[in-house]
Amino acid sequence: MPTVKTNGINLYYEESGQGEPLLLIMGITAPGAVWKKHLEYWKQSFRCIVVDNRGVGQSDKPPGPYSTAQMADDCAGLLAHLKLDKVKVVGVSMGSTIAQQLAIRHPQLVKAMVLMCPWARCDNTAKDIFKHMIDIKARLRPEEFSRYIQLLIFSKASFDDEENYQGMLEDRENAKNDTNPQPLIGLEGQAAACMDHYVLDELPNISQAVLVIGGEEDKFTPPWMTKEVATLIPNADLHSYPESGHAFHWENIDDFNPRVNNWLLEN
Repeated sequence: MPTVKTNGINLYYEESGQGEPLLLIMGITAPGAVWKKHLEYWKQSFRCIVVDNRGVGQSDKPPGPYSTAQMADDCAGLLAHLKLDKVKVVGVSMGSTIAQQLAIRHPQLVKAMVLMCPWARCDNTAKDIFKHMIDIKARLRPEEFSRYIQLLIFSKASFDDEENYQGMLEDRENAKNDTNPQPLIGLEGQAAACMDHYVLDELPNISQAVLVIGGEEDKFTPPWMTKEVATLIPNADLHSYPESGHAFHWENIDDFNPRVNNWLLEN
């Protein structure tokens, strides 16, 4: 299992595919394996590097709080280990905040970015959602926590679709049987990074091409957050999926995978 010592921790990563390097950074609570349905498509065009962020999966889970700057430095150490620069980056949710910091702190490493459901700052509502997430993790069974996350990230249309809903039930059962769940300490560290992320002043300095994507019915990181990021970055394009939530990339996967793939090939 490939791990690299970076920024004081052991960071787990996997590689697949060939072509230009593409770093994939996952969101809060989730290991890199959650990229699977997108990785299967993108690895046909790119050398995909999937990482488990600190606090989850097979990477170290030290006590927090973490910061998005710290987690970006984790990724920078991985890229140094792989002797890579000017990589393309896709980050989702918390992963998008890490990607922003990677471009801010290590601009020489980033060629272009796709920022999925991003934010540049948290308002009080967002902070309370992250705090509530910690409270629920501490009190509920894994399958109950999984249901809460689904309520947070999927749109009504996904719950109304019986095939999609059956998939949600299976995911809850998988959470119940997970032999390596994220510990509370890891979630607490990641949530602190999400809540404290603030880059309003730095985003205008990002010069790389950026594609910002959001869901118009996202309850977790609502459209104003996505639009604010797209407005502040000079070379950003914005795409919004109607009737879609935080998990728009699963709800619209047949459009999303080729859309991102083609944009990355062109940039």
